[in-house]
Amino acid sequence: MNVVMIGTGYVGLVSGTCFAEFGAMVTCVDVDESKVAKLDNGEIPIYEPGLDELVASNVRDGRLKFTTDLGSVAGDADLVFIAVGTPSRRGDGFADLSFVFEAAKQLAPHLEGYTVIVDKSTVPVGTARNVERVIRETNSDADFDVASNPEFLREGAAISDFMHPDRVVIGIESERAEKLLRELYRPLNLIEAPMLFTGLESAELIKYASNAFLATKISFINEMSMLCEAVGADVHAVSKGMGMDKRIGGKFLHPGPGYGGSCFPKDTQALVRIAQEHDTSSRIVESVIEVNAAQKARMIKKVREALGGSETDKTVGVLGLTFKPETDDMRDAPALSILPPLIEKGARIKVHDPQGMDEARSLLPQAVTYCDDHYDVFTDADAVLLLTEWNLYRGLDLKRGKAQMRTPVFVDLRNVYERARMEELGFSYHCIGR
Repeated sequence: MNVVMIGTGYVGLVSGTCFAEFGAMVTCVDVDESKVAKLDNGEIPIYEPGLDELVASNVRDGRLKFTTDLGSVAGDADLVFIAVGTPSRRGDGFADLSFVFEAAKQLAPHLEGYTVIVDKSTVPVGTARNVERVIRETNSDADFDVASNPEFLREGAAISDFMHPDRVVIGIESERAEKLLRELYRPLNLIEAPMLFTGLESAELIKYASNAFLATKISFINEMSMLCEAVGADVHAVSKGMGMDKRIGGKFLHPGPGYGGSCFPKDTQALVRIAQEHDTSSRIVESVIEVNAAQKARMIKKVREALGGSETDKTVGVLGLTFKPETDDMRDAPALSILPPLIEKGARIKVHDPQGMDEARSLLPQAVTYCDDHYDVFTDADAVLLLTEWNLYRGLDLKRGKAQMRTPVFVDLRNVYERARMEELGFSYHCIGR
């Protein structure tokens, strides 16, 4: 089976590589010549554990290749996946579909024989029908169907998620398309992965509804953490007690500085806009967005109070920058909301992150100092702020770190450490909801 993947970003590269691992002949296409050249040389443009080895083995076995020439491979494809970016559009928060429609327009003239065009990008309801319209307007003789196959990949665990999915969701309207997609995903039959075949609009909405619900759980427990602080309760006990109810579950009930990343911020905003376009309400999702923004602002206040009420002329060491561990993704990371205001009020910031510092240099103020060793952030610090719970930061030599600090203040925005232990070591310890 010949598969073409348009886009070599996070979704496109992971999905294309995993389809090749399934045994398909996959060509990943990108307009960025430098990115394709790097991929041809074995350089992976994103950090995802295990992806470099999987790419290398499938390239070596001849099942995976890269090109900038869509026309040279589209005609032989059985399936063409569109996996380009759909960032939030400036001004209204709606998903920007210009890359999706441009990919469809560029693809259309090269279609030969029956082809299934699959939306893999996260796209609003109605996109599949608009992709079909664009292709028919460009090539009225084309024999094709459009399907929707949203991705559910967690950064840092994407390969495992693809190979052992909770579910595969496919929106289709023809038996021919269903047959091809069932064949592509046939290796998952061995592990009896659940597959849901549904309509186009339902498949498109499942992705947004799922992410909005998970974001809701995060914002809910963050609100509960504020109440816990006010009444003297422990948010971890509250979270655990809630999660024991099988109807609720414990996942995503972890307090923190607010959600970020490539999905939750833009997908919640897009879902609100979709609802508005169709004259329906989405007040819960609107509140989720508001609570998340307020949580990030609240973290600034927490750091300020830990510093005695003012960050002016104080040195703050920061552990972690990416929105979550095991990724280099800085998109909507809490660090981007929390650190600049501290700098504006006169704080000196020095940071460490195992994977995110290169990306952070282009996003954070120039005044930030980047440390090669994570213990360097402790040196002469008035406070150390734990922002991302990398495993590297879970087993710190706290005695060593404290000895390097000017003032032993530790602000743990991921609740990695226990208050009793930190206070026993002599830290002024600040966390969330405890």
